[in-house]
Amino acid sequence: MALDVEATLLAGEWIRHAPHSSSLLGRAAEPTDGRWQHGTVVRGLYLADRAATATAEWYRFLAERGLPPARAIPHDHHIWRIALELADLSSRERLAAVGLPLPRPWRRTWSAFQDVGDALCRAGWFGLRAPSAARPGAQIVCVFDHGTWPPAGCEPVRTVEIAEVPPPPTGMTT
Repeated sequence: MALDVEATLLAGEWIRHAPHSSSLLGRAAEPTDGRWQHGTVVRGLYLADRAATATAEWYRFLAERGLPPARAIPHDHHIWRIALELADLSSRERLAAVGLPLPRPWRRTWSAFQDVGDALCRAGWFGLRAPSAARPGAQIVCVFDHGTWPPAGCEPVRTVEIAEVPPPPTGMTT
């Protein structure tokens, strides 16, 4: 699958929701699937542009599994600093250029997104920037693991403990 995408240089701090007291570099023992990649093709690190976006993604994750938020407290936000050139799929137009709609928060919609992400990985991209499915107007990044972890230009910097159930962010969709 050949994809016509533009690059974007992204620099700054991005946030990952993570289990409490987990390692900043921690990952599942077995590679897992995400919206933008199949675990059997490449591991992905998903980061959110703001704490509210990470919280919305956390609520989406819990809703998919039928878990009440109080059962997932405490949890952590891992702050990562990135400076990477990524595939830019950050708008409706950029998604449409690769045959995708805006993402919706249901796993059943992942297949086409995974195909695009896998193709970008195979083409050598470090990852991608895209709209959040859980919080319209917000952004996420998926960083691909090409064998050196973490990749140059991507480093964990600190953990913020979330000790109480946060209020659902404005505009959140689950």
